[in-house]
Amino acid sequence: MTNAKEIRLVDLDDDGVDRAFRADVLTGLAQGQKAIPARWFYDERGSALFEDITGVSEYYPTRSETEILESRGAEFAELIGPGRAVVEFGSGSSVKTPLLLSAIKPDAYVPLDISGDFLRAAAADLSAKFPHLSVYPVEADFTKKVELPAEVASTPKLGFFPGSTIGNMVPRTAVDLLREMRKTLGDGAMLLIGMDLIKDTDVLEAAYDDAQGVTAAFNLNLLERINRELSGTIPVEKFRHEARWVDIFARIEMHLVAQEDVSFTVSGREFAMQAGETIHTENSHKFSKRSSNTLLLAGHWTPVEHWTDARRRFSLILANASIPRSAP
Repeated sequence: MTNAKEIRLVDLDDDGVDRAFRADVLTGLAQGQKAIPARWFYDERGSALFEDITGVSEYYPTRSETEILESRGAEFAELIGPGRAVVEFGSGSSVKTPLLLSAIKPDAYVPLDISGDFLRAAAADLSAKFPHLSVYPVEADFTKKVELPAEVASTPKLGFFPGSTIGNMVPRTAVDLLREMRKTLGDGAMLLIGMDLIKDTDVLEAAYDDAQGVTAAFNLNLLERINRELSGTIPVEKFRHEARWVDIFARIEMHLVAQEDVSFTVSGREFAMQAGETIHTENSHKFSKRSSNTLLLAGHWTPVEHWTDARRRFSLILANASIPRSAP
């Protein structure tokens, strides 16, 4: 029997505002280089727009990762084995998840996502596809340790983190996240994680600035969310989307560029920006095999296997939870 019990762990104030969202926005807008963490893209509209991005011709990561999931199922099954609880971090619409669940035959599925409405809809859809699988959606900020449902406490875990979301974080933050995942999943856990690979700059920049303008709408939606949820007065029409490759950091950066001098308020606080000044909204780091291994090992995960698509644009990596130690 499917269990669709939901757990809500988001910290809201008396007005229903996510305290962490407001704190991140106010802190980020007060900095010299204004910046807002990319995790706040994903309100209901932002989550839907991201799903639209995955379908545009320039955005290769989803197609490349899906190719790996479709072609390597037997290898996943052999290395992972049946009977695990799959814990998906930032599950979104879970469109790739059925490929993994079909391959490894888990005992339970625990999707974690900060966007509650999107999470519930995706969990219900997955429950319909896998009627004998217990599903426990958890609305939570997975960048911190999450208490998983008691029903899966004794079940060995497989963390699933597709889509190269780890690349949105600077290395220090990425390592912190991997360590929190290690704590959430516990001893004996495994992690299947997506990481995008370094490639030609033209291919990378086009993937984050598609001709249809879907990524631009996704980026600008963050300002609309601030206006709606934090009583903001940001003139959204006076900003434009920009994606740029920064080679020294091996990453694509997304910015919202003020096209003229602007002033606005957020939660009663006043801010001003000059023409050309930007709000840095996302990083998307790209990896080599060596740099991905280094990141995982620093996060207390030991790589077991790497898979890539036929064009070697994207990688899925399976890792075991390692035992932290201080000795080299």
